[in-house]
Amino acid sequence: MIAPKTWMCLICGWIYDEAAGSPEHGLAPNTPWEQVSMNWTCPECGARKEDFEMIQI
Repeated sequence: MIAPKTWMCLICGWIYDEAAGSPEHGLAPNTPWEQVSMNWTCPECGARKEDFEMIQI
């Protein structure tokens, strides 16, 4: 099993943790970033998926 990753919006700093998901924004827990729709946008600022970068916490 691949360890879950964490992604940060480079525009506003909102964090997406694959393990926790973001159920209130349509992303179930354990949803890998690769499975997040290309049309998905940051719930805080509306940035596109390509404006996120994988980070280490």
